[in-house]
Amino acid sequence: MRMFIGTTVETTSPCEPARLEFSRPHRLAGGGWLVALLVACGQLALSGPASAAPQRNGATVEAAAKPDIAPTAFELQLLYADRTWNWKNGAAYFGMDRRLHAWTKGEDSPAVGEGRWLVTEKGKMCMELAWRSKTYSTKPQRTCYSHRVNKGNIEQRKDPDGTWYDFKHAKDDPADEHQKFEAGNTKGAQFDETRKLVDSKS
Repeated sequence: MRMFIGTTVETTSPCEPARLEFSRPHRLAGGGWLVALLVACGQLALSGPASAAPQRNGATVEAAAKPDIAPTAFELQLLYADRTWNWKNGAAYFGMDRRLHAWTKGEDSPAVGEGRWLVTEKGKMCMELAWRSKTYSTKPQRTCYSHRVNKGNIEQRKDPDGTWYDFKHAKDDPADEHQKFEAGNTKGAQFDETRKLVDSKS
């Protein structure tokens, strides 16, 4: 029996024991077709497990068992664009023009970061920021986060080997990291104040 989507098709095989009519010897004599039939059945029996082995042990089955489905770049764009990601001691704003502004107050050294952000078709969101404070400045540094879809929910981790955690459920969950996002540039005033403080000569 072979199963297809939406229907069931009954098939028979010349190798099924019930189809071999050993009780009628007159049909077995002449032509030698029984020998050919047995050889063909033997070849099918030997080739069946060999051809099935790659499916049982191969990457296709492993991938099916552990799906790695990434959100598209468009889907990630909807999650980040024109939103402010609030952190414990600061925030980052993801502009529609892909510009990225961030600030952190820290304990003794407030800092601002300016740069850009990008998304990929492989489920990554990357931030490229150059940070500066009164005491230091950095070249643009890239930090990336991977995303995957698991049971209809989006998970996130910091690359390259961070732990996967809940980012956004299909139905919003208070524990989701995405709950820390706000629509619009909600911390723009704090960013401007911090930048003025950092860039002041006093």
